[in-house]
Amino acid sequence: MADRWALAPAEDGGVDVAPLGPDGLPAGPVRREADPAEAVRSRPGVTRWVWRSTAEVYPRLLVTGVRVERCYDIEAAETLLLGHEGRYGEPRSAAAALARLRGGPVPPDPPQRSAEPGSQSSLFEPQGVHLPLADLLAVYAEQQRRHDSAEHPDRMRLLTAAESAGMLVAAEMNRAGLPWSAEVHRTLLHDLLGERYAGGGEPRRLAELAEEVSTAFGRRVRPDLPADVVKAFAQAGIKVSSTRRWEIETVDHPAVKPLLEYKKLYRIWVAHGWSWLQDWVREGRFRPEFLAAGTVTGRWVTNGGGGLQIPKVIRRAVVADPGWRLVVADADQMEPRVLAAISRDPGLMEVAGRESDLYQSVSDRAFSGDRSQAKLAVLGAVYGQTSGDGLKNLAALRRRFPRAVAYVDDAARAGEEGRLVRTWLGRTCPPAARGTDDATEEAGIPAAEADQSDDSAAWVPGYASTNARARGRFARNFVVQGSAADWALLLLAALRRTCAELAAELVFFQHDEVIVHCPAEEAEAVVAAIREAAALAGRLTFGQTPVRFPFTTAVVECYADAK
Repeated sequence: MADRWALAPAEDGGVDVAPLGPDGLPAGPVRREADPAEAVRSRPGVTRWVWRSTAEVYPRLLVTGVRVERCYDIEAAETLLLGHEGRYGEPRSAAAALARLRGGPVPPDPPQRSAEPGSQSSLFEPQGVHLPLADLLAVYAEQQRRHDSAEHPDRMRLLTAAESAGMLVAAEMNRAGLPWSAEVHRTLLHDLLGERYAGGGEPRRLAELAEEVSTAFGRRVRPDLPADVVKAFAQAGIKVSSTRRWEIETVDHPAVKPLLEYKKLYRIWVAHGWSWLQDWVREGRFRPEFLAAGTVTGRWVTNGGGGLQIPKVIRRAVVADPGWRLVVADADQMEPRVLAAISRDPGLMEVAGRESDLYQSVSDRAFSGDRSQAKLAVLGAVYGQTSGDGLKNLAALRRRFPRAVAYVDDAARAGEEGRLVRTWLGRTCPPAARGTDDATEEAGIPAAEADQSDDSAAWVPGYASTNARARGRFARNFVVQGSAADWALLLLAALRRTCAELAAELVFFQHDEVIVHCPAEEAEAVVAAIREAAALAGRLTFGQTPVRFPFTTAVVECYADAK
């Protein structure tokens, strides 16, 4: 039996399937099968399925208990290839790719759907336009040719495979859900916010704090309305431009303490209060819809539920099932390690290969043992802090690690000049846009990104802006953060393979953190699997280098205990 098969959903709910030869063309007849799950289940020797979209097919298989080892996601590949060709933002659907191939009018992509609170029904609805299997394979063959034309074809193929694997992981995480105790959550809310009042008004503690704020100002003030608070401070003779914590906490006024406490608790009430709990937690699981590669850097986002913004206090509600554990793993100092690997700087690679703390090792070589200065210098090089102390720190870093600093400097220069900038595997930063400063809209970045806890939203305003310097800062960061995202995909793929041999399940991923839910007796095996997956991902992504990619892991019953 061929180890690659193509699969295309049909209008009648069935699927068309066909074996593929080494050239990617059908190696046998196309067959219509009524049951998609049975079509896959009956071919256990297939190691890779080629299909239009993992989001369209895989959830329908998972609900029947069918797991796929590998896939090739045509629409994920199209996104990567368009970016590599400097055409990021063009329609990425298989239908659009087919139209471009045949010289016809290119249809726009369908709008992103919204996730349904408390339900995964939207995950099982067909997305986009059904295409006959022959048309899909025409697009697939053209994509293989485009991979061959990439700057580094082998790396680009690996990136596409990793991205497709990430789509499988996201679908499986959506199916599994993050263990969540509604009882613990309700207790937390009661302890923090007090009793709920009828009619959906503010809970008792917020009402008390609002009253304290009003008393301090000597008049009725709505602490949930920034304009009202700014006006109240002005009337008290204090000028503030906003109600952001960093500005308000420097003010000497009796309203400050209750105001800051109100703002903290108000965010919890709105973002993770009783309504959120009712909407997003069902049968002991929180199921935000993870979207692999939801940002231009390759970082993930969630579509609904704020899945990447779980406050530390609310993490108390993330509780393993009885007899199970959460293995929480954080990558240690990932950015400088990735910078070492992609720049091939001998000094930084040597430091990143040691067992000791990386920032301390950098400080011993360049900053007279001052770890904090070393950390600021490394992160300043990555994020573009090149003024004041940042400029002095960067100069010291450049003397000791010239190739590393030159690598991000070159990326920044390319970004400023509007040239394409790529990650190590070939994910490409979009070219400079023209005629608008609304970079988020230009990028076609999904609205789901706007409320994520990672730094992506902070990078967006400069990357596609006509402001060259801002785009340069984004490009400097892109080559590191994007390469880290590429590495993380291969980590997830390797870890997923090990978890498939156990009862363990991947339940959470965010940039440099992963959570595995497993029986207590499997916890040590999972810890070892994470360590081995990180090392394997490093070799696959960057080749043989001395750079280590260690994780700090914690085996806990409650997520909050890992911090």
